[in-house]
Amino acid sequence: MSARTNDRPVALVTGAAQGLGHATAQRLAADGFAVAVNDVADDSRLTGLASQLGGLAIPGDIADPDAVADMTRVVVERLSRIDVLVANAAAMEMGPFLTQDPAVWWRQIEVNLSGHFRLIQSVVPHMRGAGGGRIVLIASGWGVIGHPNATAYAASKAGLIALAKGLGRELGPQGILTNAIAPAYIDTEQLRVDAADLGITLDEMRQRYRELVPTGQLATVGDIAGAVAFLAGPGGSAFVGQVLQPSGGVTRTRA
Repeated sequence: MSARTNDRPVALVTGAAQGLGHATAQRLAADGFAVAVNDVADDSRLTGLASQLGGLAIPGDIADPDAVADMTRVVVERLSRIDVLVANAAAMEMGPFLTQDPAVWWRQIEVNLSGHFRLIQSVVPHMRGAGGGRIVLIASGWGVIGHPNATAYAASKAGLIALAKGLGRELGPQGILTNAIAPAYIDTEQLRVDAADLGITLDEMRQRYRELVPTGQLATVGDIAGAVAFLAGPGGSAFVGQVLQPSGGVTRTRA
């Protein structure tokens, strides 16, 4: 992709090759953003999305500090700036905590939490220079209430919630507004991982989760992308250090 400087606001979305990241990139592009999309794999899903949106594809593992530095540099060189960062990339592997390989634990922490820590550090100087920006961290309802066999994932997502609150206070006075979104059960391919952990079919997994949601409905990626777009847009200007929980009521009354 040979996108160059432009006069539109610029959004960088990580984990955008599929699922929520893919839908979020589409929604932000529809809202008028020039969009740079990232994912760990350099394949047709990522490049095709960038081509569809007239955006920029930047593959790379956010757990790699050099890849993070290169990503920020390329976005700023090609699109002039970064106004919105959507930290969505994630790694997840389920299994009992007491027998979990430490490498599996650390991989999830490195991607879900530390990778975005590095990316935020890399992006914020550009936002500060422009007079402000928005950071939206995609956490999880499991980071609020926990989940069996997903402790590493839940811990990393709880870390993102704390990061949003801390950065809200630290960066808010500079016009850089950080918030988190903590969805619960979204109808995506990720449900296959949950189903495999329980040894049930995908349809059975969907039904089990529906029974846990007060509304009886699983969220769609479009639902969550709409929440991201709200925080990234004019309506989100009063939200700082907040955790939005579009969960259908699963995480109601929990901070």
